[in-house]
Amino acid sequence: MALFVLDNKISFPPVHLAEPDGLLAIGGDLSTDRLMLAYRKGIFPWYEGDHILWWCPDPRFILIPREIRVSKSMRSLLKKNDFVFTINKAFAEVIRQCKKIKRHDQDGTWITDEVEMAYTRLHELGHAHSAETWKDGRLVGGLYGIRMGKVFFGESMFCTESNASKFAFIKYVEQLQKEGTVLIDCQVYTAHLESLGAIMVERKKFISYLDKFIPVATA
Repeated sequence: MALFVLDNKISFPPVHLAEPDGLLAIGGDLSTDRLMLAYRKGIFPWYEGDHILWWCPDPRFILIPREIRVSKSMRSLLKKNDFVFTINKAFAEVIRQCKKIKRHDQDGTWITDEVEMAYTRLHELGHAHSAETWKDGRLVGGLYGIRMGKVFFGESMFCTESNASKFAFIKYVEQLQKEGTVLIDCQVYTAHLESLGAIMVERKKFISYLDKFIPVATA
């Protein structure tokens, strides 16, 4: 298959034209309009070197909030006062910490300065959100992602204390569920999220969820 090269026009090719590994296009920019359109269509960016790559893998890794699995040990931790949970209290620090983490087999982080600035801008506009875990006043874990309609698109998480990212994730999923979120996009498989109940679904089904749960007005 030919790889689509994006230009200044804010558009993407149909996702079913993605390569077998999910790679759909290269180029373009990280403008707010392009990013919001991408997520609405089930597409997300990763950087490789100086290039922006746009992906829509098949199958897709998702979590249904009401089906989250919480182990006995995590239930016990949730009842203790070891950690404190907050939302949108330290977005800049969360993404900065996530930036330090290598993703998959990359030599460096996929969160470039451009990515950090773009998602910080989305946060300022109310589209990107963070969830944080604190211990003794220190940020020890967290995650961030995009909210659209009844869908949360998870981007990255980090922890510097054992179970701190799981704590933030579980607490945030509980809050999202209370607020009506019915789908969490985990993008690609990780054993960490599988242990919490995330599953693989066909891309076609995933896109149908987006069409159902994200109002057209937010596209």
